[in-house]
Amino acid sequence: MDKFLTLRGIACPLEMENVDTDQLIPARFLSRSRADGYGGFLLHDLRFDAHGRPRGFTLDEPRYAGASVVVARRNFGTGSSREAAVYALWDYGVRCVVAPSFGDIFSGNAVKNGLLTAVVPEPDAEALLAWLRHAGAPELTVDLEGQTIVGGGLPFTFSIDPVRRLRLLNGWDDLDLTLQYTADIAAFREARCKAHRWAFPALPPVERDGNARS
Repeated sequence: MDKFLTLRGIACPLEMENVDTDQLIPARFLSRSRADGYGGFLLHDLRFDAHGRPRGFTLDEPRYAGASVVVARRNFGTGSSREAAVYALWDYGVRCVVAPSFGDIFSGNAVKNGLLTAVVPEPDAEALLAWLRHAGAPELTVDLEGQTIVGGGLPFTFSIDPVRRLRLLNGWDDLDLTLQYTADIAAFREARCKAHRWAFPALPPVERDGNARS
């Protein structure tokens, strides 16, 4: 997973609250291969009618083309635990979602896939939405190390769980996060082995050539 340090890109205002995972990617698309990409199904039923015709949804406005940041209202990513909701955002090109709150399972899935969920107070989210609605160049700069968002010269701060922040800054997956404690794990095992030798099976004798004798 790539490190997340600073992101500068087009930001799309999504002036909705309680955007759930079924809206992010409807269940009927989940049987498709991830290798084919889920980006085209992001918010599908909000963007297209039953005949596949565009509804003129915000995300499809030319000024927000190529958006890598989405700003929304509270409780983004609520609903089921489907990780494909994160895949749809990622495959579309979104690397950060800014909102006052997130569904916890969604937020956990997001960080495991390198997607930042930045929590801001509701007044700040509303200020960002209002600015993006009319900005000539709707770009935001997101700095994870400093936990700041800058748009139109206006600075905002955001919060994120410290462990999730650490994972994103270092590009760590679950295994990488565990490996940082390698020395502690080895010391614990050694102490445990000395104190409870009976719990650890003896290793078979080894010949000089390194092969175990049967």
